[in-house]
Amino acid sequence: MIIRKISEVGSRLEKAVMVVSQDGLSPQEMYNLYEQAAIQILDSEFDDYPEGELERYLMSYLKRKRNKLGVDL
Repeated sequence: MIIRKISEVGSRLEKAVMVVSQDGLSPQEMYNLYEQAAIQILDSEFDDYPEGELERYLMSYLKRKRNKLGVDL
């Protein structure tokens, strides 16, 4: 198991979204991109962190993005 710094996850998530985002996306569409990237990171990296840490971090990150973008679920 590789233990990575949780602080790096947000940066990787932002980079992943910026690669696939485009001008003119609605806040909901932008949030959906963040959610999809977060799921991909969780699926591929969950073993690199202590149990539950990555999931908690990503859920918190997505909640902040939802609030920032003004998206209601």
